Amino acid sequence: MKAIKRHQEIIELVQTQGFVSTDDLVERFNVSPQTIRRDLNELADANKLRRNHGGATISTSSENSAYHTRQVSQQREKERIANALAEHIPDGATLFIDIGTTPEAVAHALMEKHQNLRIVTNNINVATILMAKPEFKVILAGGEVRSKDGGVTGEATLDFVSQFRLDFGILGISGIDFDGSLLDFDYHEVRVKRAIIENSRCVYLGVDHSKFGRNAMVKLGTLADVDLVLTDETPPKNIAAYAKEHDVNIQVV
Repeated sequence: MKAIKRHQEIIELVQTQGFVSTDDLVERFNVSPQTIRRDLNELADANKLRRNHGGATISTSSENSAYHTRQVSQQREKERIANALAEHIPDGATLFIDIGTTPEAVAHALMEKHQNLRIVTNNINVATILMAKPEFKVILAGGEVRSKDGGVTGEATLDFVSQFRLDFGILGISGIDFDGSLLDFDYHEVRVKRAIIENSRCVYLGVDHSKFGRNAMVKLGTLADVDLVLTDETPPKNIAAYAKEHDVNIQVV
C-alpha cells in the first residue's frame, strides 16, 4: 500500500475511534513499527492527528466525534466492558448512570439479570432502555436536552443530581491523559459528572482502550476519583502506574 493511501486510512481510523495504537496499525497494514512511527510523525507534523506514546489521537481537544460514530466504535469491546461492570452491581442497588455510549451499553447489560434497581440518569437513551423493565425504578434528571446524543445537562441537572446519595456511579469519559487526568469535551457535562462522583459511594468507570491518551479540553478529575476501572486492554505503563499509586483497581476484560 502506498504511503498516501495508508495515511488517509490512519486519519479515518483516528477520527472514528478517537485513538489508534501503533501495534494495531502495524498489524492492520502489515508493515514495520518504524514505518508506522514515521507515518504518525508525518501526520502529526501536518496537524492531521496528535502523536502520543503508543499511538495517536485526534488533533482537536475542543469537539468530540459524532454520537453515531461513537455508537459503532469499539462496539464489541464496550459490550464486554459493560457485561463485566454489570456483574459488580447487586440486585436492589441504587445507581447513577452517566451520559455516553459505554454507560448505555451498561444499561443494556443490566436488563439481562438484574432486579429491583433504582437508577438516576441524565441520559435519555439510558432511561428509554431501562424503563422497559417494570422491576426498575428510573428517575430522569431535568435540564437541557442535547439533541445530538440525548444527554441532559445544565444547572437544573446539577441541582437535581446533587439531591441524591446513591450506591454506585457509572461514568463515561472521553479520554484519560497519561498523567491520570479524566478528560471530556463539555464543561456543563463535566460538572454533572463531578456531582455523580461526589454523590456516589462507589464510582465505576468503563473505558475501552481507545480512550487511553486521548485528548479532550476539560478536566473533570483524576483516576484517583474512581474505585474501579473496567477496560478491554492493559493501559499504558504511566496510566497503570498512576492507578497503582492511588489504589485504583483496573480490571481488564
